[in-house]
Amino acid sequence: MAHVLLGAVALGLLWSLTAMGVFITYRVLTIPDLTTEGSIVLGASVVAVAITAGVNPYLATFMAMIAGLSAGIVTGLLHTKLGIPALLSGILNMVALYSINLRVMGSANVTLLRMRTVFTVFIDMGFTRHIATIMKGSIFVVGAIVVINWFFRTEIGNAIRATGNNNAMARAQGINTDTALIMGLAIGNGLIGLSGGLIAQFMQFSDINMGIGSIVIALASVIIGEVLIGKNHFLQSLVANVFGAVTYRIIIALVLQAGMPATDLRLFTALTVIIALCLPHIKTKYAETMKRIEKDKNLAAATVIIDDKGGKLDA
Repeated sequence: MAHVLLGAVALGLLWSLTAMGVFITYRVLTIPDLTTEGSIVLGASVVAVAITAGVNPYLATFMAMIAGLSAGIVTGLLHTKLGIPALLSGILNMVALYSINLRVMGSANVTLLRMRTVFTVFIDMGFTRHIATIMKGSIFVVGAIVVINWFFRTEIGNAIRATGNNNAMARAQGINTDTALIMGLAIGNGLIGLSGGLIAQFMQFSDINMGIGSIVIALASVIIGEVLIGKNHFLQSLVANVFGAVTYRIIIALVLQAGMPATDLRLFTALTVIIALCLPHIKTKYAETMKRIEKDKNLAAATVIIDDKGGKLDA
């Protein structure tokens, strides 16, 4: 069981970078960007091909991030310069990336068995693969949180947040909203590409189908994190993404250990997202109901009112 939980935490840390990327596009820019399912595979493909060609794993990981960033720029250009709706832009780019990823890898999958990765340095020290992944993954995650939190507090970062919050108002304030959208999509997909590269090194392979459902997994992580940690400010939201991704992976590991068929995994993920999305609505309805009940109790317990003739009327 400990081995299973360690694996879940390790994979959750790597997936948290995808959750952060989706958080930027979905929460900050308010764009449901389906490029995610292509850019995560693009990052994995670039890493796998680069490492097998003898490129340094750290440089290969950086190349994966740049590849994801480039995919985000393409989606942004389709939306802002060609006038294609944001959702459709992401879908078109995702479809195109399927073929691009096949060309990058040259086949449906590429193995990284017996190849040196960014985690090898800790494995050489005697740590297990899961512990090594947790240690190195934590460095990447903390670094990403620090850099992203700093960037979105700068003038450019605030312009991106303002664009997502109110595009018309941001434009009225002199912000180039097209540039802000492109930058936001680029940053989000850059994180997703980085995540894909790290996941490929952890799983020791890259596969053309590994991105299927990634947008739902990332959304589940974002929403679970917001429910558990909250989203009172930007830094808290980023930290919540990490806790959400790790929690989601632990839940998946436990239900699989409990005997749930792997074929039901996507159904379980969809139901998890549905429940998490419904929670705020249910909480609001519950609060309204309790408020109404309390009001009824106060009316029922109110003292009788004496009318002008000295009679008594129930409240």
